[in-house]
Amino acid sequence: MPPLTSSVDALLMNVYTNTLLKCERFEVSHFHDRSVHLFTNKTWRSNNVPAFRGTSHLNRRGYRSTKISSQVMEQMQSNVFVKEYSEDLPVTSSYESAMEALSSLITRKKRGERSSVGGKYGKLERMSIYLKILGLEEKIGGLKIIHVAGTKGKGSTCTFCEAILRECGFRTGLFTSPHLIDVRERFRINGLDITEDRFLLYFWNCWNQLEEMVTEDLPMPPLFQFLTLLALKIFVCEQVDVAIIEVGLGGKTDSTNVIKEPIVCGITSLGMDHVEALGNTLGQIASHKAGIFKPHIPAFVVAQLSEAMDVIQEVARGLAVPLEVVAPLDCEKMDGLKLSLSGDHQFINAGLAVSLSKCWLQRTGNWEKLFGKQDNLESNLPGAFRRGLSTAHLSGRAQIVYDTSLKSCNSSKVSESSCGDLIFYLDGAHSPESMEVCGRWFSSAVKGKQKASSCFTVENMVQVWGNGHLQYGTEKRDKSYKISKQILLFNCMEVRDPQVLLPKLVSTCASSGTHFSKALFVPSMSTYDRVTSAASVIPADNFSRDLSWQFSLQRHWEKMIHGKDTEVDTVIDTEPKMDAAKFLPYEFLYEDASHCSPVENHFACSAVIPSLPLAIDWLRDCVKRNPSVRIQVLVTGSLHLVGDVLKLLKR
Repeated sequence: MPPLTSSVDALLMNVYTNTLLKCERFEVSHFHDRSVHLFTNKTWRSNNVPAFRGTSHLNRRGYRSTKISSQVMEQMQSNVFVKEYSEDLPVTSSYESAMEALSSLITRKKRGERSSVGGKYGKLERMSIYLKILGLEEKIGGLKIIHVAGTKGKGSTCTFCEAILRECGFRTGLFTSPHLIDVRERFRINGLDITEDRFLLYFWNCWNQLEEMVTEDLPMPPLFQFLTLLALKIFVCEQVDVAIIEVGLGGKTDSTNVIKEPIVCGITSLGMDHVEALGNTLGQIASHKAGIFKPHIPAFVVAQLSEAMDVIQEVARGLAVPLEVVAPLDCEKMDGLKLSLSGDHQFINAGLAVSLSKCWLQRTGNWEKLFGKQDNLESNLPGAFRRGLSTAHLSGRAQIVYDTSLKSCNSSKVSESSCGDLIFYLDGAHSPESMEVCGRWFSSAVKGKQKASSCFTVENMVQVWGNGHLQYGTEKRDKSYKISKQILLFNCMEVRDPQVLLPKLVSTCASSGTHFSKALFVPSMSTYDRVTSAASVIPADNFSRDLSWQFSLQRHWEKMIHGKDTEVDTVIDTEPKMDAAKFLPYEFLYEDASHCSPVENHFACSAVIPSLPLAIDWLRDCVKRNPSVRIQVLVTGSLHLVGDVLKLLKR
């Protein structure tokens, strides 16, 4: 055999060697003698392994990849350690190239627009065809799926389920949306985001197989359909014991509803959201959500308003679905442990997750193996359930991050007092109901009525980002006196109604004695028509975007504060290298609301800032200039905004 001349060769040798030595856990779908794509351009042979020749080519969309025989993928196994090979890949086969490819699948420029997918097939019919092309049609039944729909809390519920079943000893796959920083967040294996090399392997394999079959009647799948297919591909290839799948939008016609035989289904709290797609009544929305029910497959639902519950029960009866309404989890069952996801509403999601997990264990024949004849969860939860509920993690939902950019936090023990007086409270609430929940959580957190932390362990660990690194430490309350200022950092999509969202948030906070000193309105960095990664460069036009929506938000805010319409000067200097202080004086932070003069276009309560990086810089400078101030920033209104803030803080 010729000497190995690159890390790609080493990768292949590692794959073949491990395949021969260890082949007990992995099975990859047969690809009908087609070639699948891996990144190599070498040919070699040994006495034990057939030769596999790689051929480099440009695919139809101009993304360069190379082929090897499908036998390689069929012999690979999931616990092979894939060596680093990114440096040897063609530039166009890099991770950023994959993001460009994904971006090309976006069929609408903004939320609310109709998708422009061509072809003669409907969405679910297309999905079935795509599954056949990928060789997955018969294999997804072996994933033993938990399928969850809902308006609020479905991501949290899925995350709780994953953590519970992982603690029970099962290999888990979790598919959620949207992602906040990197698309790989959507695909978790055993509680961890899929690695970049694994992602690329599965991504280009799916991409090239689907692209080879593109016709006028069968175009490439739009973004979410492709990501759903990729999730199913990953979970099949990684041989997970259970796949927890979160519905993307609605349920009945959602891409994930290609799943025909889940083990159990769940519906979380429903509310008025995505009305342009699901209908403008709660009953219509409930009909879409209940569309994931399958004949005779058990389903669980949390308490709903009667308008929604009547529809859900009617759908269940029509399909002979055993339906159970689940009560919120009783905190006494946690035996002293705390839910890792903050907010009282999480007890609703936790209760549903417990019921879904128990049903899954029972229907797969694992409950008695693990817990014997114990069937009643009324008195206490199994230890694995408590551990899962106390360690599950989901970014951007009731999450607290201490900014450490101005201070050194290299100590293993990190406290609020030593790690910054700029604290971000992040919650992607974007509906009236979730905005109310967000307001209650924020008020409670800033007043110290609950442990203000994002818990990774039962020791109440605090998440801190400093210089791009994640650090942990036991929280200690700062007893020194600080002047606390609560700031709202807000943006929402134009399909939302700020005249409903902002009053709901402000009134909820005010009822608990929390009042915002200022409101800052900023555009998000991320755009609806592009998929980016954690390493993606901040777009050059980030400082020159249209700010008309942000000024509209400011007008709604000022009207709410002053009780009358105000005119806002929309002329703003957007020089890219503008210093934050030149745009917004630091004195603005301390200016009394009584100084507000809308007639003179002087606002003491709010400001529009042309870019998110500029807003973060201004907040950091305010803290740096005054050590006695503590700024508590609520970031909400959009998961895109939350993700962008996390991306900036991580850097």
